[in-house]
Amino acid sequence: MSKKKPLILVTNDDGITAPGIRHLISIMKKIGDVVVIAPDSPQSGMGHAITLNDNLYCDPVKLEETEDHKEYSCSGTPADCVKIAKQEILKRKPDLCVSGINHGSNSSINVIYSGTMSAAVEAGTEGIPAIGFSLLDYSLSANFEPTTKFIETIVSNVLENGLPKGVVLNVNIPKLSAKEIKGIKVCRQAKAHWVEEFDKRTNPQGRDYYWLTGKFVNEDKGEDTDEWALENGYVSVVPVQFDLTAHHSIQELNSWQLND
Repeated sequence: MSKKKPLILVTNDDGITAPGIRHLISIMKKIGDVVVIAPDSPQSGMGHAITLNDNLYCDPVKLEETEDHKEYSCSGTPADCVKIAKQEILKRKPDLCVSGINHGSNSSINVIYSGTMSAAVEAGTEGIPAIGFSLLDYSLSANFEPTTKFIETIVSNVLENGLPKGVVLNVNIPKLSAKEIKGIKVCRQAKAHWVEEFDKRTNPQGRDYYWLTGKFVNEDKGEDTDEWALENGYVSVVPVQFDLTAHHSIQELNSWQLND
């Protein structure tokens, strides 16, 4: 590994062979020394789950002809990948962790379910600057090329400037050509939610089973949100903190009669 280049950990939640991570690897190899540790199968929607009650495997793999970076396929979750990277695989703390490029949106409320962002958050808790990247296209044949220059710009800025303590970045990119994307906007997370339903069916053995379905509802009309930016042709960048304390509520809760 070159001492002059930053050490970049690459992971995701769609699995190590997903087109999104393969494109992200190609971008990162132009910027630094790359080590890939990613799930061996899709882990979308896993959030910050970790493996506690099963064996965890992490095996070296070779998915490209070139020998200029190392890759490992992990049997666990995205958060597992970051944990095992830091504790077992890497010789030193990486200068950056990038997660993605996710196939589909992780804007607004989706961030709390996201395996992509949970990998970034896990890195952040270890003091590693981290970014989660998502493209608003769920297709395995999605065109990731338009994301390139925006990812390069954001990564270069993070490497040069660092990130505020306790913060990682959630980056979402609209499904547009590079020429159609208007630029990058730093945003807040939109207030939105899913109206969920379950499609109940019965299998041939007579046992009921369920498919989760739903509709995304954006309640937020602000023009400073990630949803507004994406709908209007911008890349959204939301700084995400992993201290979940609602600091603004502490004074109110202290007014309760808790110790009588």
